[in-house]
Amino acid sequence: MSRQFLDVPPQPLTNPADLRDGRAAMASLFESRYLTRNILIGMALGAAIGTALNLTGTTVAEPGFLAGTLFPLGGDIFVRLLRVLVVPLVLLSLMCGTAALDDVRKLGRIGLKTLAFYLGTTAIAIAIAIGLSVLIQPGAGFELNYEADFAASESPPLAEVILNIFPSNPFQAMVEGNMLQVIVFAIMFGVAMCLCGEPGQRVLAIANDLNDVVMKLVMLLMLAAPFGVFALVAKTFAIEGFSAILGLAQYFFLVLLALAVHAFFTYGLILKVFTGLSVKRFFKQMRSVQLFAFSTASSNATLPLNLENAEHNLGVKPSIASFTIPLGATLNMDGTAIMQGVATVFISEALGIDIGVQGYLMVILTATLSSIGTAGVPGVGLIMLAMVFDQVGLPVAAIGVIYGVDRLLDMARTAVNVTGDAVVSTIVAQSEGEFDQSIFDSEEPVLKHAK
Repeated sequence: MSRQFLDVPPQPLTNPADLRDGRAAMASLFESRYLTRNILIGMALGAAIGTALNLTGTTVAEPGFLAGTLFPLGGDIFVRLLRVLVVPLVLLSLMCGTAALDDVRKLGRIGLKTLAFYLGTTAIAIAIAIGLSVLIQPGAGFELNYEADFAASESPPLAEVILNIFPSNPFQAMVEGNMLQVIVFAIMFGVAMCLCGEPGQRVLAIANDLNDVVMKLVMLLMLAAPFGVFALVAKTFAIEGFSAILGLAQYFFLVLLALAVHAFFTYGLILKVFTGLSVKRFFKQMRSVQLFAFSTASSNATLPLNLENAEHNLGVKPSIASFTIPLGATLNMDGTAIMQGVATVFISEALGIDIGVQGYLMVILTATLSSIGTAGVPGVGLIMLAMVFDQVGLPVAAIGVIYGVDRLLDMARTAVNVTGDAVVSTIVAQSEGEFDQSIFDSEEPVLKHAK
């Protein structure tokens, strides 16, 4: 073999220009405007086909092949693929964000700010809901039959709730998806990495690489988002239909009104007051996340997209977003608090029970505090509502009356919850000097890991 042949440099198997073109084409699929458009198309088609199926006689008892098998299968597979990433994403992002802080004392300050805003907005949310309900009186003239098939799970004692925040086995917490315990362990590990010097930096580099891989996987899954959204929405409208809304129209639309007021007025006001940022641009940067949250009705399933959007479209630095977004997905329940406020007034009016001003104040206090206390419990919204009803002397069985439309309202509540997570993250980030104005002002938002 001649030396001349050996000196020939290896030739690339693929033309670099073609590779770049391919990457550009792939990246365009992830651009926020395309993702928003495709999700909207999926939602519209799902709602249309689901409604058509419902009109042909699809019910809970007889869902048929499409509504009973195909749509639930497609939607559940998509949500499962996203949920499987929640634990590693929260663990890695919190570890990286905490370890990246140059001062551990800063973590306590950020935590207090975040918790204060989450609890404060929850209290405001339920106050708005009660105020609108007292003004509009949705339960007036409603004939209530609360002998419905509903049994609320019993809420755990306060001491048990506090104890369960702290993990005894971090691996068990990850397997069970106990997000509060995962968050506590991730913060502890991140602080240790921060204090460990050179070994901590080496572990941090590995964690950052793993975090990038997980986020890349999230963005790959977003390719299937319009199809997953279509299946979820089609199933919901095929089973529920609009007939479920008619009997509870006042309650249903009052919850939607309160959610809209809180999302656009409360969040918009505190964002403007505390940051001075453009509220219009914020909601423009959030539209893909809101649509995705609405269609999945799951804050946990939306968490990866919300975290990516906060960092690369809203300009929140990873050291803040990786702490505030996962914490918000676990603790922030403004949408649920609004449902509780409206439901309490609606049921009390329908039963002719006057709970009085003291009762309303008790609802605000109970719902605000229980947003932390029941964060890791399945069926959290209805459990929290059962706790509120117990506090003001309303029959828990009456929850069954509103249970039928709760699935539809849950979609809107989730969109409000993830919006609140992003608002608080943006406020905290700017107050800590961890905010990039140029990213927030970008005219063409593109999710980074698509590139």
